[in-house]
Amino acid sequence: MMENLRQLYAAYVDTFRVDGVLPPMMALKLLHTGKVVENARLVAAGEGFDAVTAQVCEAAALLHDTGRYEQLKRYNTFRDSDSVDHAVFSHDIVVEKGWLEGVEHRQAILDAVLFHNRRELPEGLDPLTLAAAQTVRDADKLDIFRVLEDQVAKTDWRHDCTAFWNLPTTARPNPDVLAAIRERRPVAYQDIKSLADFVLIQVGWMISDLAYATSRRLCAERGHLAYRRDFLHQLTDDPAIDELCDLAAKHG
Repeated sequence: MMENLRQLYAAYVDTFRVDGVLPPMMALKLLHTGKVVENARLVAAGEGFDAVTAQVCEAAALLHDTGRYEQLKRYNTFRDSDSVDHAVFSHDIVVEKGWLEGVEHRQAILDAVLFHNRRELPEGLDPLTLAAAQTVRDADKLDIFRVLEDQVAKTDWRHDCTAFWNLPTTARPNPDVLAAIRERRPVAYQDIKSLADFVLIQVGWMISDLAYATSRRLCAERGHLAYRRDFLHQLTDDPAIDELCDLAAKHG
């Protein structure tokens, strides 16, 4: 199954190339997808998933952002609030293309794609769908950690914060964001008022949103929390930074 899916996915992405080259933002999404697949394999191996579950997780990871290419082409943005819900879009494109027709556990793969960006997973999912959805969500977050660090390294973020929604770089954290993270509630995106809020959301993920021990181990081994603590201290002197980073360290 996976070899066929990889070929279908690659052929689809190729349709967005111009003179053989993907637009830069699409190329970043293709890189991201590859990293999410790698992370999903590591999580599946670390958690000791059986071969069927591991394959369903990998398939969902490959397909989770299928709609991003058409989203950028059609709307010139990856921001769902200004365009479409990219998870729904990805799910619908995969269904329309028929890539999973006749594939065993098709629905589990599709549901994992559909649910990967939800604030919370629906209750009552069967064990296979739950494992796939949680794995993709963890694998996605693990690479989003990398993406933030890459963008900080490669952009003049103090003067051009395009990569971070043009958020103010010197504003203090929104108390509503701090409260949500302390209470382990999803942060409402309309409450993100500063770059500090943007980064703190990821600290919140480390506290309560990584489902698997393997994901938390990978996060710690890659130094993602230490990086965010240091970066947040460049943005603000708010004492909540160390409080929340210490809380995340306890859950690592």
